Amino acid sequence: MSRQKQIDRIMPDKSPRAYRGPRFKPLRRAVKIPVWGDLGIRLGLALFLIAIVVMVHWWDREGLVDNLDGEVSFLDVIYFTMISITTTGFGDIAPISDRARLVEAVIVTPIRFAVFFIFVGTAYNFIIKRSWEKWRMARIQEQLSDHIVVLGYGISGSESVAELIERGTDPSCIVVIDPSEERLADAEALGCNVMAADATRDTTLKAVRISEAQNVLVSAGRDDTSILIVLTVRALAPNVPISVVVRADDNESLARQAGANNVINPVRFTGLLLAGSAKGEHIAEYLADLASVSGRVQLVEREVTEEECGCAIGDLTTGGRGLRVYRNGRAIGFWEDECQNLQKGDIIVEIIATPNGEKKGDGHVADDRKRAEA
Repeated sequence: MSRQKQIDRIMPDKSPRAYRGPRFKPLRRAVKIPVWGDLGIRLGLALFLIAIVVMVHWWDREGLVDNLDGEVSFLDVIYFTMISITTTGFGDIAPISDRARLVEAVIVTPIRFAVFFIFVGTAYNFIIKRSWEKWRMARIQEQLSDHIVVLGYGISGSESVAELIERGTDPSCIVVIDPSEERLADAEALGCNVMAADATRDTTLKAVRISEAQNVLVSAGRDDTSILIVLTVRALAPNVPISVVVRADDNESLARQAGANNVINPVRFTGLLLAGSAKGEHIAEYLADLASVSGRVQLVEREVTEEECGCAIGDLTTGGRGLRVYRNGRAIGFWEDECQNLQKGDIIVEIIATPNGEKKGDGHVADDRKRAEA
């Protein structure tokens, strides 16, 4: 399997039983090491340090004295190690030689503090921190509303999340679902809410309150999986807008029949860019500029305002250049007569200047060149 297919998959590579029924995990932050793995590492390190102290005490047992029978056995060494590590100190076994006391001060005391911090850190991490995190994520889950759900955090999903954040979307309003903990760690670093789960399951989508979402973005990497996810989302959220990525032309109609509002074919879009570049070297660059908020111009879709009702599409209050109007499900071009009288409820697609463009305009390069020549 290629690297790209591995990145874009949203279905788990192993058996889906890990995501079924009572074993389903609710919304949470992603962690790289499982809970029991983390606990095992901590306990293993603590036992290793205790074993070092046992060996040191056994090696220097001549410097210890047992006030009961005068003989220090291996069991006595283990007993003395434990009461020494835990700072209990009953006094029945004690160091009497200078070397034994130096060993206690230089070697055993630092290990005692290390073991103490390991146990304190473990208690904090597993009892306090995880309980707090679980409660906090449960609260976030209960309050999810008007959020954006991204199903699949592969190449397309990660790019869409980055673009959403760059466009001003609060990362806390984005929920990312993917079975890969590694990919979710990247989404978590951006501040998004994450869930390690299978997006084709009803329980997964209900956990992120899919019916309350503002938008759902589906990028599963495989068309069949993406269409299945769209079907599941549409059954649970009849009114939520769904955008899906499909790669085969034949599957575009299937995705729309499944309930997708927007079907994006990256292969076809790439072909359009290639064809555009054959007709002019700057066409592909401008199309990419339009699609990204980081460019000097940006495509925006919005509803007509009250002030714009009755105006022409060329007289928008934003100062943008209107391209198309959607009225009653019909697309109207800027050259058509209907666009000269905007109506309430119209949806406008326009080009506006981004912050860089607002300062100098889209033609500032030529203007700078003229000023430099002057």
